[in-house]
Amino acid sequence: MNRPVATIVFFHAHPDDEASSTAGSMARAAALGHRVVVVFATHGEHGQVPDDLADGETLTDRRRREAMASAAVLGISRVEWLGYSDSGMTGWDQNGHPAAFHQAGLLEAGLKLASILDREAADIVVGYDWHGGYGHPDHVKVHQVLHEAARLAARRPRVLESTMNRDVMRGLYAAAVAAGMADQAWDPDQPMDDGNPLGTPESEITWAVDVSDVLARKRAALEAHGSQSSDIEGMLGLPPEIFALVFGSEHYIEPGIAPGLRAGWPFGSAEPGAG
Repeated sequence: MNRPVATIVFFHAHPDDEASSTAGSMARAAALGHRVVVVFATHGEHGQVPDDLADGETLTDRRRREAMASAAVLGISRVEWLGYSDSGMTGWDQNGHPAAFHQAGLLEAGLKLASILDREAADIVVGYDWHGGYGHPDHVKVHQVLHEAARLAARRPRVLESTMNRDVMRGLYAAAVAAGMADQAWDPDQPMDDGNPLGTPESEITWAVDVSDVLARKRAALEAHGSQSSDIEGMLGLPPEIFALVFGSEHYIEPGIAPGLRAGWPFGSAEPGAG
């Protein structure tokens, strides 16, 4: 009988982060027979509040349901929550709330995630690059907790850091400017939430993962997070060919691996039941 070839835990800051960043890898891994688990640090309660909340329904309620719908689309086996509060963007009052993920003790949060890694016997754990891609306090904290948990776990998993390829984004932005569409594009070199540019230079990235064969599922995962329309509608509104260019590859840094971008699959064997 075939068995999952690996257990991969994806650690994200808020519901919908999985859809926009690692959904293709998650869907592909699940389709290949891997056990895929997603852990959310917060419920994203400082995200956009939709107009159609029902009586008694909170944004947390909605976003939890959306996360479960996204997980079903992607074939995720288990969804976990660390239970921290959304810290909001850099400089918001919510950054200092005692329950905010930004304020969580590194050891405390690391132990929470490590307990999940141990329970799952995780082979690989995936988080974010050093500044969380764009500097959001909760994304930066994910990076820190990722490495702490990997250090604390009884079975040390491989660590991968999800990132955005700044050079690819520069190329797309330049093409948009040349086509007179600069107002619809995102300049990756402008200061992000922490003042740094978007993502990581290609020279510092280890893996480029082609997820073009599961783009429909990535799109469906984005659609599941409809409450966050200000972000999601912009992504879904891209012409199909541009959507494929932006979302058809996912990029990862693997600490300890020699520099040099590799086009490949860093999540174990590509055949269910192998290896």
